[in-house]
Amino acid sequence: MREKLNENPLAQVAIVGILLVLGIVMLMSMGGGGEEESETGVESPATATSAPAITPAGETPVTSSVAPPPAPPLPRDVTAAFDAGETVVLLIVREGGIDDRMVREDAQALEGVAKVALFVVPAQEIARYAAITEGAGVNRVPALVVVRPKALSNGAPTAAVSYGYQEPENVVQAVVDARYKGRTLSYHP
Repeated sequence: MREKLNENPLAQVAIVGILLVLGIVMLMSMGGGGEEESETGVESPATATSAPAITPAGETPVTSSVAPPPAPPLPRDVTAAFDAGETVVLLIVREGGIDDRMVREDAQALEGVAKVALFVVPAQEIARYAAITEGAGVNRVPALVVVRPKALSNGAPTAAVSYGYQEPENVVQAVVDARYKGRTLSYHP
């Protein structure tokens, strides 16, 4: 059988065609239903839109809107740094992580940069900074979150996130990028 397959190109094309059809059928059968569930299968508070109220038997249940809980206020020192026009840098790290320890050491390169406020945040305390981290979409650690200075953000704070190990030059460059005032061009290949 192996010799027939090796010597006959038509048999090879037929086998490849059958495998492609089987692959497409498998992909099509697995593709349905993913839009309705979240990744973990548990509805997050942000996606919950209404909740049925408990009513006595025979009465029509009433639904009420459920809004996601507001983010807690930022720590005062972070707010003060932003209001003072500094570039706020959050370094979110997991205690005990090798790359987390290394990027924490390399972030010390910001000590020589003027008007930068560096805050090293343990991952278990990320909820205190949710007003920034949720908007920036932080989803893993180590994460370097650089918030543009207030004067450059037109009233709406914006942030850039970098993940993983960052060399000292990359940390400083992230701050330089956040402070950029010139025009930006779009890239079209």
